[in-house]
Amino acid sequence: MGFICFVSTTCMILFVIAGSFTYHFMRAQLYCAYYLFWSWLFDSKYTNQQVPHQYDAFVSYNSNDEPWVTGELLPKLEGEQGWRLCLHHRDFEPGKPIVDNITDAIYSSRKTICVVSRRYLSSEWCSREVQAASFRLFDEQKDVLILVFLEDIPTYLLSPYHRMRKLLKKQTYLSWPRAADQPEVFWEKLRKALQTGNDHNQDNFLLNVTQTQCGEGNA
Repeated sequence: MGFICFVSTTCMILFVIAGSFTYHFMRAQLYCAYYLFWSWLFDSKYTNQQVPHQYDAFVSYNSNDEPWVTGELLPKLEGEQGWRLCLHHRDFEPGKPIVDNITDAIYSSRKTICVVSRRYLSSEWCSREVQAASFRLFDEQKDVLILVFLEDIPTYLLSPYHRMRKLLKKQTYLSWPRAADQPEVFWEKLRKALQTGNDHNQDNFLLNVTQTQCGEGNA
């Protein structure tokens, strides 16, 4: 009995050590495998569908930031620029599971706009939305995700959101506080970001550049 306990305990300790070293030295590969698996899982039901996108963009936001979305974003993008947006309070199908509503909204839209704030980062459903959008971005390798920051958020607060930190290193993002002096530049850059991938405007704008400032510091 003592020998069995010794062997099982030794195996458990070796397993924990091996797992720790694997995570420390192969973290990137593990995240890659994680993304590949979930992107395959999420995209499997959409792979063979060639249905045209119903919306130009799905807007992922926290309910506390709804005044900005309905008062600033919606009038500019839908009212002035003519884009069709998908909003959860307006376009989600009643009675349908919320996870299915989120997934369908993301894949039936050309883009996903994540309106990021501190409240957004603390919301479980917002986390699921940006996660699903990240899975699609990782799988399709297309410019389908736009990050709009409503406030300046320190990098350490993004630590639990490893996928978002990775995206920030590869994606242009827009900062609303930095656009205080030039709001029209902000809206123009957002328009161009939405225009990317449009069948009629594919060559007009390329958003996928490696930078950490919105529009090279202009917005």
